[in-house]
Amino acid sequence: MLFLLRMLAMGVQFILASLIGLLVCICRPFNPDNSRICGRLYSIPALWILRWKLKAEVRSLTERHGACVIIANHQSNYDLYVLSRIVPPRTVSVGKKSLKWVPFFGQIYWLAGNILIDRDNAIRARHSLVATTNALKNKNTSIWVFPEGTRNRGKGLQPFKKGAFQMAVAAGVPIIPVCVSTYPQHVKLNSWNGGTIYLRSLDAIPTEGLGKKDLPDLMDTCRQQMLQCIAELDAKVEQQR
Repeated sequence: MLFLLRMLAMGVQFILASLIGLLVCICRPFNPDNSRICGRLYSIPALWILRWKLKAEVRSLTERHGACVIIANHQSNYDLYVLSRIVPPRTVSVGKKSLKWVPFFGQIYWLAGNILIDRDNAIRARHSLVATTNALKNKNTSIWVFPEGTRNRGKGLQPFKKGAFQMAVAAGVPIIPVCVSTYPQHVKLNSWNGGTIYLRSLDAIPTEGLGKKDLPDLMDTCRQQMLQCIAELDAKVEQQR
């Protein structure tokens, strides 16, 4: 019963947040801070409905001044509510072009200034890469990317794709990894206390002076640091069970 009531409340909340977010984006289209504002509209009420507690250690992210590439592990559609709570100012994300056609959310995602990539068209994908590099270098805008390229559904960090790292190296901006504890199998949707999710941002990893030949080592460094951090966060979850 609680699950059904919670899902109903989530549906109503999603529609209301979308309508308010759409008004915000129409009033100031493509403003790079729209993502943070709209993210909070989705996240704060949803986390209260779900009764999920977030314990975040993200000082390296929130106190960062200047553009950077933010990478995070991508576990489920609920990441919208979990990660949107910590999106810093002037941050947009990279998503699939098909997101644009999702009712309400897709239009907000586009008007919020997020970058849509046509993965089936190599030329357009390269143009999007140039646009993100320009935003990093000249518009003081950070880019949030899920380097796995898809949801891992709580089954562990998947291999990384090169896009995020190519952008960071091309723009000469640092990479900030954000790690989230493995939550899809642990949170409860039919219990009053939904569970605790841990988040942690790691120290910025510089890319200035790096080139294409350095990409494999850079990707491996980021992935190994994230694997270690996620394991530490998961250990905290197990201690509470």
